[in-house]
Amino acid sequence: MDDPRRRSGARAASSTTTTATKMMAVMMKIMMMMMMMMVVAHPAATSAGAQDAAMEELATEKEAEESHRQDSVNLLTFMLLLTLTILTIWLFKHRTVRFLHETGLAMIYGLLVGVILRYGIPATSYHNRSPPSCSLATGPTSSLVLNVSGRLLEFTLKGQIDSADIHNVEQNDMLRKVTFDPEVFFNILLPPIIFHAGYSLKKKLFFRNLGSILTYAFLGTAVSCFVIGNLMYGVVKVMQVLGQLSDKFYYTDCLFFGAIISATDPVTVLAIFNELHADGDLYALLFGESVMNDAVAIVLSSSILAYQPRGANTHTFDAAAFFKSVGVFLGIFSGSFMMGAATGVVTALVTKFTKLHCFPLLETALFFLMSWSTFLLAEACGFTGVVAVLFCGITQAHYTFNNLSPDSTRRTKQLFELLHFLAENFIFSYMGLALFTFQKHVFSPLFIAGASVAIFIGRALNIYPLSFLLNLGRRHKISGNLQHMMMFAGLRGAMAFALAIRDTATYARQMIFTTTLLIVFFTVWVFGGGTTPMLSWLHIRVGVDSQEEQQTSADTFHVLQEDGSESKSKQESAWLFRMWYSFDHNYLKPMLTHSGPPLTSTLPAYCAPLASCLTATRSSENHEQPRDPDCDLIRNDGDLTFTFGDTAIATNGVSGDGGAGWSSNGRGSSSTSEEALQRDLDSRELSRGTRLVFPIQDLT
Repeated sequence: MDDPRRRSGARAASSTTTTATKMMAVMMKIMMMMMMMMVVAHPAATSAGAQDAAMEELATEKEAEESHRQDSVNLLTFMLLLTLTILTIWLFKHRTVRFLHETGLAMIYGLLVGVILRYGIPATSYHNRSPPSCSLATGPTSSLVLNVSGRLLEFTLKGQIDSADIHNVEQNDMLRKVTFDPEVFFNILLPPIIFHAGYSLKKKLFFRNLGSILTYAFLGTAVSCFVIGNLMYGVVKVMQVLGQLSDKFYYTDCLFFGAIISATDPVTVLAIFNELHADGDLYALLFGESVMNDAVAIVLSSSILAYQPRGANTHTFDAAAFFKSVGVFLGIFSGSFMMGAATGVVTALVTKFTKLHCFPLLETALFFLMSWSTFLLAEACGFTGVVAVLFCGITQAHYTFNNLSPDSTRRTKQLFELLHFLAENFIFSYMGLALFTFQKHVFSPLFIAGASVAIFIGRALNIYPLSFLLNLGRRHKISGNLQHMMMFAGLRGAMAFALAIRDTATYARQMIFTTTLLIVFFTVWVFGGGTTPMLSWLHIRVGVDSQEEQQTSADTFHVLQEDGSESKSKQESAWLFRMWYSFDHNYLKPMLTHSGPPLTSTLPAYCAPLASCLTATRSSENHEQPRDPDCDLIRNDGDLTFTFGDTAIATNGVSGDGGAGWSSNGRGSSSTSEEALQRDLDSRELSRGTRLVFPIQDLT
């Protein structure tokens, strides 16, 4: 029989199980609903986050596209400026207009575009809000990383902004973008200008006046720097008394201004001289001075920046710091010189011992890259690229030019001439533009007026005293009219501007930049435009053709009486030039080029294996190298040939009457160029008891 109590317990257990099952089912449903809600809610959140990220990415892409478009407009503006300048230059040349040079035109067009950008485009606002403020324990560096709403963002420091300009000019993207990084000028625009100056040097006239050029470039630039620097320090003291200085202006800043403003750039004057065929010596003196003193000015400015006296006041005179700066000057200049010459030598060896002349395109490309890399290599090593690339150009013209194929010789000359033209006009266009687009100008009428007077005095103390000293040793004197023309032609240009814009962080450097810019404008327009009238007023020779210049070169061999009272001293004074010429012609030229006598005949017998290794002969199908008519003093086999009457003397040992010497292929008699030169100078007699004497005094 069934127990009733057992049946009631079973029913109770069954009821409890059913209730628990129902509760578990309800809980499962609730959990499923919650999971479904979470699943539904999570895609919504994910979608919102993805949408925000997509919007942010879209805004970034749009901003990048707008920036790219604006950069294209800026570059197009400069292209149009250069195009307009070229067309106007053609018009001026067609109409024979000389009162305004192409650089002055480029500056005028730059000014017009600058006015349009500054006042014709509305400035963007800052959304009428004040910028967020924060305090830093240390000063800001060039970059700053901030945590913004959990995201790390990096910001780049662009400089200090005046509170009055935050809603005006500073926020104009166009004005900010047309202000180039100063390194663009140094690494891209300056190298072709400086290299072209060395590569296209008129060597006959340059080396004939080498001593005078070096005197003006080194001693004259130093004199001008310290005269201008000290005079400007007096002007600064007056400005302090009058309360016209709003920040510090140290003595070293004045010397720095004197160094950069001493860099002359008479490109306008030289262009007019070239068109009018003005006096060759005057052209050589001005061109050589401008080329060399650019290099001296940049090294001198670097030495002034290295002037750091010990003690609390770092801007007082300290003898130890002064001599340290002198050492820095000598070290940087000599190191840059050797680096530039070494690069030229390496290029000459590569072009000599390879078959690159069979591929003119590759040869030209290698020449271009090696030449440009000289500038960057010197800057990377802590030297001065301007000095290095200048002497690299001179070395390339002296050695490498002889190894190039005819196609490469034309291409290299035309390539660097084109780059020089475009870079120079680009810089002058940017000068005009920067007068209105640069946002940190500091105009001081007293400082500008004082600088103009100081530059005039510094130029005068450079030209006239040094010309007097040089005339004591020159047979062809630098006349008073030539000195006046050199004084007048001391224009300032691209180098002074590039050095000034390189550092505009302080109040003093901003004032220096503004003053330099205005002085460049004034000298290019006023003195450059007045060159032709000044030539006429000073009665400077114009229309001098190449034959007359050749006769002037021939006159450097002068006639002495039979007693030869001066001949001994003249020849004794020629030892330095004769030593260099003999070494270069007998050893360096054959080693680095295909010209000159073979090393197997000039080196001692025990060096025969080395001479054979360093002697390379081209195959018979190679054509003769084209002769540069302006390289008589330092290039090719007939390096230095002068004529007197019907007698010709060549310093490579070939005389005009068929004397022994080396032929163009380097084969000939066994006498060296020094022996042939000595034989011609000592034994050749002219009529009426006169003879030729080597004129070393004119090399100064």
